[in-house]
Amino acid sequence: MSDGKKPKLAVWKFASCDGCQLSLLDCEDELLAVAEAVQICYFPEATDTFVKGPYDVSLVEGSITTPHDAERIHGIRRSSKTLITIGACATAGGIQALRNFRDVKDFTRIVYASPEYIDTLGKSTPIADHVKVDFELRGCPINKSQLIEVIAAFLAGRKPNVPAYSVCMECKRRGTVCVMVAHGTACLGPVTQAGCGAICPAYDRGCYGCFGPKETPNTSSLAHWFGEHGKHNRELVRMFRSYNAYAEPFRAESEAHEQ
Repeated sequence: MSDGKKPKLAVWKFASCDGCQLSLLDCEDELLAVAEAVQICYFPEATDTFVKGPYDVSLVEGSITTPHDAERIHGIRRSSKTLITIGACATAGGIQALRNFRDVKDFTRIVYASPEYIDTLGKSTPIADHVKVDFELRGCPINKSQLIEVIAAFLAGRKPNVPAYSVCMECKRRGTVCVMVAHGTACLGPVTQAGCGAICPAYDRGCYGCFGPKETPNTSSLAHWFGEHGKHNRELVRMFRSYNAYAEPFRAESEAHEQ
């Protein structure tokens, strides 16, 4: 980037719904600024242009679910100066990681007429389980403003300014009445990283944990509160097993109530 040329950007996809890549396309005006600041070399969701690496920044969406995926991500890492994972699939295995709690062959036998042709790994795992990751941007989907901030930060050679506090802080800032205190609604906001703008509590619903666990989440204390307010173990398991089911704090808490 020091030779005056535009930094080379690549966007890669693994097992996912493409929603986080669409968040980048949804940036609209900001995307034009990004396109002017970088050379978009590989982004199949947006263009058929392909420029060979190495790349200054790679954005990686999706989880590793097949032997081919596990081999391919190493090649991407080798060709990328900075590798950033985007979304719940890439940072925590995604909703497809629900299969990690069972034998995946049980699912393939039910879903496919000829399961012997399915070449899949036993678990869906985040990118960081396979290669070094420089930054993880959470969310299902990611927040587009946070994505622009992360790209800008790495192009400027500084640390991204992305909050690590909980959704509760976002509720307080927008003046949303706490759904747990006011209505006894189960909400994962106290243990979930901010980023969505506390959308669900603003509509009198509990947080579903789309942005994954915040730093040092006290999941056991929150689960105890849920239990005191009528939630049974089966419900607790389902609450912690959603978009970020295999993120360590959520995984451990769900397994603690599985017996």
